[in-house]
Amino acid sequence: MTTDRKESLVTIANPRSPASEAYRTLRTNLEFSSLDKPVRTMVVTSPGPEEGKSTTLANLAITIAQGGKRVILVDCDLRRPSQHTIFGVPNGAGLTTMVVEDRAMKEPPLQEIGIPDFWLLPSGPLPPNPSELLGSRRMEEIIATLLERVDMILFDVPPIIAVTDAAVLASKVDGVLLVFKAGGTKRDHAQRTKALLEKVNARLVGAILNNVPFDISLHRYYAEQE
Repeated sequence: MTTDRKESLVTIANPRSPASEAYRTLRTNLEFSSLDKPVRTMVVTSPGPEEGKSTTLANLAITIAQGGKRVILVDCDLRRPSQHTIFGVPNGAGLTTMVVEDRAMKEPPLQEIGIPDFWLLPSGPLPPNPSELLGSRRMEEIIATLLERVDMILFDVPPIIAVTDAAVLASKVDGVLLVFKAGGTKRDHAQRTKALLEKVNARLVGAILNNVPFDISLHRYYAEQE
């Protein structure tokens, strides 16, 4: 595993760190927030770029799998995909392969990354029409096919304000999780994001605040436990 991956996938590299514990807390909160209406399909997005959504999602997916659920992480950012880079796997086949090949529907090109009950479906070759693809009937069939294999599917999509992709897919899933960057996300962008989700009747299940400074006393407590 490269240094970059070690830094990105903290839940693997340092599972007893405060950051990893924060992901486990998030997993628990999501479970309790969806007791009445289970969330099996969830979009993770952010208002704008460079807010850490893809790294956050990768670690959340790992944490959910570590908690005993079978998980598929799907890279639906068909403009600037990054999950294959984060996990260090090829991107020759993926979601878009399932769109155009019936054989891939029967045998999805899922990537194993060494974590039990966790699979990655990379984006695959980038299409000319991402939003139309994500809003298609074929996409609904892909979601249904993948749900037959696992307990939960997480979707990485582009920032919601930048393009329509996130809003289009948000209308097809059980819930949406937003990622904000402390000191980076503008208030009006957050408000606009909420309005866009309401417009498509998406269910907002929670929000994550990234880039928050660690409390040094908390870090010392975890260090003493190791």
